[in-house]
Amino acid sequence: MQGQEQQRRNWPAPLAGLGAIRFARRYHRFQEAVAFYRDVVGLRLVESFAGSYGSTGAIFALPDSACTFELVAAETPVPVDPDEQLCLYFRDAATMAAARARLEAAGLAPVAAHPYWMATGAVAFRDPEGRGLVLAPFLYGVNEPAAGTAEGEHVFPGA
Repeated sequence: MQGQEQQRRNWPAPLAGLGAIRFARRYHRFQEAVAFYRDVVGLRLVESFAGSYGSTGAIFALPDSACTFELVAAETPVPVDPDEQLCLYFRDAATMAAARARLEAAGLAPVAAHPYWMATGAVAFRDPEGRGLVLAPFLYGVNEPAAGTAEGEHVFPGA
């Protein structure tokens, strides 16, 4: 665990001026995906746009604008890899359980997850386009269960 915590603090010097990160995904079922992440998952929608440089989209803060998740409308279906996931790490099992209850109250059922997630007490769901949404009851590199590194070889460069 110590190697992970150290790595988390060692940001590469050439990127020291980096102030924020955004990642984007294209969604054919765009409106459903926006409603899912906003209304069911509970992410904070910070901007939506239409006709902006030819795109329609929505931007969610994770948890603030230093890290954002952008959904961009796609006119045709987008191939989805079953291992493509958004993982939300919760500080503890109780806060994860509350998020899980919200998803289940909306009629969603957990789906089969990668063995790592199962071993560490996480639970997985599918978003409207079939991408994974993983809820983990720990923070990676902070309070990750020992089961997280119990199998296989784990290397922490720069730790």
